[in-house]
Amino acid sequence: MYRLLIICVLILASCKQEKPEIELTLAQKIANAHGFENWDKVKEFHFTFNVNKDSSYFGRSWVWKPKANEVTMLTEKDTITYNTSKIEQESINTDRAFINDKYWALLPFQLIWDTSATLGEPFKVEAPISKIELNKVTLTYPSDGGYTPGDAYDIFYDDYFIIKEWVYRKANANEPSMTNTFENYEKFSGIKIAQDHKKAEGNWNLNFTNIKVITE
Repeated sequence: MYRLLIICVLILASCKQEKPEIELTLAQKIANAHGFENWDKVKEFHFTFNVNKDSSYFGRSWVWKPKANEVTMLTEKDTITYNTSKIEQESINTDRAFINDKYWALLPFQLIWDTSATLGEPFKVEAPISKIELNKVTLTYPSDGGYTPGDAYDIFYDDYFIIKEWVYRKANANEPSMTNTFENYEKFSGIKIAQDHKKAEGNWNLNFTNIKVITE
C-alpha cells in the first residue's frame, strides 16, 4: 500500500510538471520558419534595398536599431536618422520608404507584427510563377490607417512554411498589382531572408545586399 501511494504521488508530480503544448497559429509557424525566435536578440539590422530593371538601378541603405527605435537611411544624397516611436512631419517620407523596404525584407515577421491585418484560411493551389502546388493564404489590411490601407497580399508557401512567391493586390483589387518570387534565401544570425524577388517576365529584380544582423 505504501509503495502504491509513492507511485501515485510520483505520477501526479510528473503530470503537474508537464505543460500542455500550445498550438501555434499559421502566422507564428511561417514567422518561426524564417527565424523569428531569434529576432529578440537583434540589436542592429543593416541592409540595402535595390531594384534592377533592364539598365536602370535604384537603391537605398538602412540601419535599423529596433531596441532603440532608431532608423537611419543612407542614399547618395542624404543620411537621415529618425525615431520610429515618434514620427515627425519631416520624417514621414523616410518612414514610408523604410516601411516598404522592411516589408519586403521581413514579410514573414510582419505576419506577427501587423496585428491589425487579417490572415485568411490556407489552401493548396498552383503558384502563379513556378506553377507548382503551394499553400496559399491571403493577408488583408484594414481600409483605414497605415500608408497603404486596404491592400492585400496572396502569400504562397511550401510545406515547411517557407514563402516562395506572393501577389500584391493594391486596395484588395481582384487583379494582381505585382507578382514576385522569394528566392536565394540565406541566414543572417538565424534570420532567414530571401535576397531576390523576381517577376515571371522581364529583366527585373528587387534584391537585398549588404545584409548584416548584429545581435546582443
